[in-house]
Amino acid sequence: MNRMLKVDKRLLSNEMSPNAGGPPELGPRNFYMRIIRHQLPIMLVFFILCMSLGVIYLFVTKPTYVATASMMIDTRKAQLLDPQAKGGEPTVDVGMVQTQIELLKSQNVSRAVVKELHLMDDPEFAGGRPGFIGSLTAKFWGLFSTPGPPPTESQRMLSVLAVFQGKRTVTRVGQSYVMEISVQSTNAEKAARIANAIANAYIDDQLEAKYEATRRASVWLQDRLKELSAQVAAQQQAVVNFREKNNIIDTGGRLMNDQQLSEVNSQLILSQAATAEAKARYDRIQEVLKQEVPDASIADALNNQIIIKLRGEYLEMASRVSIWTQKYGAEHLSVLAQRTQMREVLRSIRDEMGKIEQSYKSEYQIALAREQSLRTSLGKAVSQSQITNQAQVQLRELESNAQTSRSLHDNFLQRYMEAVQQQSFPITEARLIGPAETPLSKSFPKTSLILLITAAAGLAVSFGIAAVREMMDRVFRSSDQVEEELQLNCLAMLPRLKAPAISDAEDLDSPPPPPLLGPGPLRIRSHPLLDQVLDEPFSQFSEALRTVKVASDISGILKSKRVMGVISTVPGEGKTTICANYAQLIAHGGSRAILIDADLRNPSLSRQLAYDGPGLIDVLAGWKTVDEVLLVNPRSGLRMLPSGQTSNLPHTNELLASDAMKKLIMTLQDTYDYIIADLPPLIPVVDARASTSFVDSYLYVVEWGATKIDLVKHGLSGAPELYERLLGVILNKVDMTSIGRYERYRNNYYYEKYHARYTNPDRPQSSVPKSSVGAQR
Repeated sequence: MNRMLKVDKRLLSNEMSPNAGGPPELGPRNFYMRIIRHQLPIMLVFFILCMSLGVIYLFVTKPTYVATASMMIDTRKAQLLDPQAKGGEPTVDVGMVQTQIELLKSQNVSRAVVKELHLMDDPEFAGGRPGFIGSLTAKFWGLFSTPGPPPTESQRMLSVLAVFQGKRTVTRVGQSYVMEISVQSTNAEKAARIANAIANAYIDDQLEAKYEATRRASVWLQDRLKELSAQVAAQQQAVVNFREKNNIIDTGGRLMNDQQLSEVNSQLILSQAATAEAKARYDRIQEVLKQEVPDASIADALNNQIIIKLRGEYLEMASRVSIWTQKYGAEHLSVLAQRTQMREVLRSIRDEMGKIEQSYKSEYQIALAREQSLRTSLGKAVSQSQITNQAQVQLRELESNAQTSRSLHDNFLQRYMEAVQQQSFPITEARLIGPAETPLSKSFPKTSLILLITAAAGLAVSFGIAAVREMMDRVFRSSDQVEEELQLNCLAMLPRLKAPAISDAEDLDSPPPPPLLGPGPLRIRSHPLLDQVLDEPFSQFSEALRTVKVASDISGILKSKRVMGVISTVPGEGKTTICANYAQLIAHGGSRAILIDADLRNPSLSRQLAYDGPGLIDVLAGWKTVDEVLLVNPRSGLRMLPSGQTSNLPHTNELLASDAMKKLIMTLQDTYDYIIADLPPLIPVVDARASTSFVDSYLYVVEWGATKIDLVKHGLSGAPELYERLLGVILNKVDMTSIGRYERYRNNYYYEKYHARYTNPDRPQSSVPKSSVGAQR
């Protein structure tokens, strides 16, 4: 109940804009469940339709059988007559297998099978009765074509071959050399015979093709061998003659000039190494001689006894000079004499090192002269070798031609021998490893598969159509939609009323109730739709209006003397019926209530009561008093203020917003507890917005399943001052047989299960379902 009374109104924003339409964002699971719950009947219709089509297809489609024969490309047979093939290495590649598959599909094989099995006389292949779809297609095209001359034999064969190829399938099993030949037919035995006949025709075609190919190849190879023999002999004789002419001598596979050139080149390399070594020693000793004290790190210097002795004396003198200098001073005569002797020893060392330098220089010059001599010899050898090589190039060309001709001759000879052998022993790589057997069961149509496919298609189609209908169904069908889209409470959901026959006499003969104002108001003419709460006080309609009454009574936004307006979006939503019944309910409950027909443009309430006398217009104009125009319902005590003569009044909104209307309402508030005004619809006219000057709260009536959500939003977005005073929304004309798909606990089942116990207290407990009794406890 707290949720029912909560009024969560927001300021008009993008949510109230007419461009903010679209279904509310729900989770995928909730969205799918909502589609199924709302569109279940249409889904069942399309699902049953798809299943019916599947069953019809199974009945009208003639069953077909598929027989399969297996063939293999035997690589061992291919190697049997191939002496170059190595054991264990297959000679048939993937391209070869694919070629064999295409040969199986060729017209040569197909023609052979058609002729062998006389398929041109078989109605299944020669234009017999087609299937269900084929019959429809033939009849359709027959409407636009004229019969021509009978087909020729060649045309009949082409037609049979087209049908035959459509019923035959050749596939490779994985990556193996096995091929499966599948044939479908309406006769199981015929399918097996055709599959085996295709395999046999293919093997015969292969044997015939190989025999003819080898025969032609052997004749051609024999002629070619004669030409190659003469060519090989001539080329070999040309090689011998060229060697003699150019004096080309071959010693153990090498030419003599090449051998001499190799030896001279080796000696030159060794001489270059010796020259480089001698020059390195000569350069080193020159660097040592440039030093102040020549270093004795050269090998010859280290082995020279004179240099070793002189260096020892030099070092001894240097030691004495150092000691004497410290003892006597650097200018002492003994120190000076000793230094003179050191210079003499150093000059002797340099002289000995100079002798070693002259020795190194001589060795370097000798090595350099030997290297130059070898270079001259090498140049002569190279010149002679170039002359020989030029002749050798031509010789090699002659030898290559002779060798090529010899290899070609040997290859052709080998091929000729193989062709002769294969001609006498024809063989094919393909062999039948699994003949086709008569199938025991039909292959098509698969009953379970067809039913499964149609069921899946039915579910997909039905759900798709249901989803489209749900997304395009932009009308109010549940209270949750009202709260989500309008941010208003749904106060009640009223069922659609069926108007019974009107009994005017009964209502007119009843005595009027005592007057409330003045000497006595006129009686309201009875109308079955407007007196629904009086005729059926325990109905769902009446109970729902009581919910609205309770919500309005406990709402904190209303004053003690309540003025309530009832509006709708467009005409025809049942606003007037709800307004009248709501006022009847309040008055019948003992409260003082007055009903005002404020729809001055289209006074449907006054029209339904067949009243055309003075009313609200006359009171506002001052022509009549309220007591003079009031009507009364004798059954409920409800007072009604009709609209009066409203024809040709263009500014009715000014009347509703006038000070006279405000004074009238203030006067009525002194007398009545409830003032209910039947106001015009919101979209067609502006009168409802003019009523905000005297109306405290509004009830908004929306026709269930008819009024567009975007239209309601558009109307409320243009009247924010009215939106702020809305007490809630009433969904009217609800189809109670369908509401259960949108709101589970609002359908007739729960109404009959629980509500009936309170409308008929004398009903025995045994008549109530056990489930409901248990639930009440």
